[in-house]
Amino acid sequence: MTPLLFALTGLVNAIILGFVSRRLLGVPVGWPRTILVSLFVSTGLGRAAQEAAISLGVLVDETGELVPGRSPVVAALLLSLVGAWAVAIGLALLVVLEALVPTGSLPGPVALVRGLPARYRRARRYARIMAIATRHGLGGFLRGRSRLPEGEDAPRVARALRLAFTEAGVTFVKLGQMLSTRPDLVGPEFARELGRLTADVEPEPWPAIRRTLTEELGRDPSEVFAEVEEQPLAAASVAQVHRARLADGTRVVLKVQRSGAAAQVRADVDIVRRLARRIERSTAWGRRLRVRALADGFAESLDQELDYRVEAANTHAVAASLRAGRVPVRVPRVYDEWSGPRVLVLEEVVGTPVARAGAVLAGLSPETRAAMARELLGTVLRQVLDTGVFHADLHAGNVVVADDGSLALLDLGAVGRLDSAARAGLARLVLAVDRGDSLAATDALLEVLDRPAGLDDREVERDVGVVLGRYRFGSGPGGPAGLFGELLALVVRHGFGVPPQLAAAFRALGALEGTLRLVDPGADLVTASREAGRELFAERLGPERLKGDLLEQAARLLPVLQRLPRRLDAMTLAAQRGELSVNVRVLADEQDRSFVTGLVQQLTVALLSAAAAVSGILLVVSGGGAEISPGVRLLPVLGATLFLFAFVLAARALVLAFRHDASTWWGVRR
Repeated sequence: MTPLLFALTGLVNAIILGFVSRRLLGVPVGWPRTILVSLFVSTGLGRAAQEAAISLGVLVDETGELVPGRSPVVAALLLSLVGAWAVAIGLALLVVLEALVPTGSLPGPVALVRGLPARYRRARRYARIMAIATRHGLGGFLRGRSRLPEGEDAPRVARALRLAFTEAGVTFVKLGQMLSTRPDLVGPEFARELGRLTADVEPEPWPAIRRTLTEELGRDPSEVFAEVEEQPLAAASVAQVHRARLADGTRVVLKVQRSGAAAQVRADVDIVRRLARRIERSTAWGRRLRVRALADGFAESLDQELDYRVEAANTHAVAASLRAGRVPVRVPRVYDEWSGPRVLVLEEVVGTPVARAGAVLAGLSPETRAAMARELLGTVLRQVLDTGVFHADLHAGNVVVADDGSLALLDLGAVGRLDSAARAGLARLVLAVDRGDSLAATDALLEVLDRPAGLDDREVERDVGVVLGRYRFGSGPGGPAGLFGELLALVVRHGFGVPPQLAAAFRALGALEGTLRLVDPGADLVTASREAGRELFAERLGPERLKGDLLEQAARLLPVLQRLPRRLDAMTLAAQRGELSVNVRVLADEQDRSFVTGLVQQLTVALLSAAAAVSGILLVVSGGGAEISPGVRLLPVLGATLFLFAFVLAARALVLAFRHDASTWWGVRR
């Protein structure tokens, strides 16, 4: 046989055996490994199968001649049994490979070669991140050898984590900033320390910024802008801001994404996800905090932050929620025609951020400063409690005192959204606070938060009463801002789960306190908050608003009310006849039925495999039965066949158990 013919024969045998193996296992095992195993079976085990046939008395020697006098039917049966066991050994090898390296966990050969440079860069970056963590004393937390710190150790470890995130770069700085908004998960010490994260970066050279502008605008920037200042107004980790002037002379600012920011962030996000998978797999605290879900949420929010069209939409949404007041509160106008995924063109707000506006504010009258603080507070409360679209990062650098006397809210990359149920719960909380009703306030908290197991309602109510007492009698700092900060610390202490958007609302109101104090240090924020809250609720209870709400509720209830008399009559008649019954359908959900079906089938396969294995062994060792051919008895042959069935069933069960989608059984998905 020529080498080419031998290779083709081996390949055909491998494909046939591979197809049979995949069908017997019942799962889509990868073809490359299946063909390799099949080649091994058809070539490497060929000699062993031949020796087995000789020992069984089927073949004379390696020439392949049948033993004289041997029945062809019996010989074919025994040879088929030997071949089937060779296939079964291949199945065992495939099961071992699936357990060690599941299908899909490694790229294909072509993808592997193409991805080598990227994998090398990622490996180097991953090693650097691990080195940074180890250098700051955090390696034990990644390997599961350490518990989350408590008590006196928490501030020290929180500081080490902040320094490690700072050294790791922009993506990890943003990860830390996101975690700082979740004290319910990481604890108040870590939230406080991570809230100090900042990224100091050098501006990107103008030629790179100009190239990005040209790509996003689809033309030379000089065709759109009469002038663009090459020196940036501000430089951040992902973008930088330049002053510019449109062709008609309008002053604008350009927020331009750094040329390599998206690629670096996405590469680092991949590492964050890998670290999250490792931490959740190897540590108890990672599983408790569900760090993989946190990493996925972080990746999603970062994807939105890298697309400036999202920030433009956020700016429009917040602008729609604003209203005219004594001191206007506004957001910059967005020039959508010149904005895109990596460039955002905004109206230039001429003014000074509150964080640096001490001299400007000092030149204003106390009445004007008080009106500014009151209007800003009322605007934020209206956003959170009424419209549900609010600025989620209201620190003093994002609020500008404009030269025209208005207040402008900048940097709307982080905008929170609350559904009607959350807004209604927070509104009830504010009303309960105004009345000093700790019971109603506790009920409102329980409605909007995720209740922990074993919660002591009376203890929560007492702690809420203490907080409300400080606020109600004027000793609570910061009005509602201080109140929401204390309530957030309270719910964290009691182990509540805080939904991310609700945590953003608490965080925004807590951060607002410092901004309000800078605007007007002498403001009576308690009184101002009550006035703003009562004004808001008066608007919500006004005739037109109330009429609209009632009409909306009536439209929802009308179909139910129309059917109610007929249903009550049917129930009464059934009760009178003694025919009233209640049907409870267990496993009514299709997913639940599929899950139970899979478990039953799994148990059935396991029992059949065990029964066939025991029966096969007993038949083989018995050595009895009729002699179907010289030296060959029936019972051992049947035993070997039964044990073969048991082997295949066990392989099928094991490969499904080892796969990530182990809930797939016999074509049924949970």
